[in-house]
Amino acid sequence: MKRKLAVLGLLAMSLAAPGLQAQAAAADTARPAANPVNPAAIQALKDMGAHLQTLKRFQVSTELTGEVVLASGQKLQHTAKADMKAVRPNKLRVAMESTSSSRELIYDGKTLTLWTPERKYFSTVEFEDTLGGLISLLEEKYGVQLPMEDFFRWGTPDAPFDKIESAMNAGQALVGGDLCDHYAFRQGSIDWQIWISAGSKPLPRKLVIINRADEARPQSIQLFDWNLKPGFKDAVFKFTPPRGATAIEMLPRKTR
Repeated sequence: MKRKLAVLGLLAMSLAAPGLQAQAAAADTARPAANPVNPAAIQALKDMGAHLQTLKRFQVSTELTGEVVLASGQKLQHTAKADMKAVRPNKLRVAMESTSSSRELIYDGKTLTLWTPERKYFSTVEFEDTLGGLISLLEEKYGVQLPMEDFFRWGTPDAPFDKIESAMNAGQALVGGDLCDHYAFRQGSIDWQIWISAGSKPLPRKLVIINRADEARPQSIQLFDWNLKPGFKDAVFKFTPPRGATAIEMLPRKTR
């Protein structure tokens, strides 16, 4: 018999920094005076998105440093890591690790599995769609956001640019030894910056998000490390429950 456990309790897998699109959408109600939008900065995002959509098989890892603001105004810093293996159009494996937990999501195009190695709980759901459809399912039905899910939105109609109120080219900088073009944007009460690899393969290498709705201005910083010729086999997208693992039911989030 499967044990029942709410999916959010099973996962607890957020990197404590929601995806950029989600944060911008939530903050869109606060619209400060806009600065000029540099068309070249918008085009850089479009070029990056178009390039991301051409990646058929890749591995990307991230390290995140975020901030939690206490009622006193004091900031506490936290860190987390995630590693993603993907094969378009419908295979994904994401491992997430923080000081409090480790979680994995495995999707082979037909079955979605959520796995908590420490507690040996797993939950499976039959589902057939693209990775974009998977992300929508997780968000809309289960209230779960994947780390780095914006990589599957940029370059698609789900990455609208009409909400951007300010866009600028902030010059160039080195990120992990790569020369990157640095851009800064403003959407509602969210300021965000992105560093994109210069040249013919524009990949996001760093992302900073600042929440101006909070007077403490908490921010998250993510660094991305890409492998466009990964050595993993498709077997990584298959999940076989280890001995002693317990199957539990994945429950949709409650809606009013």
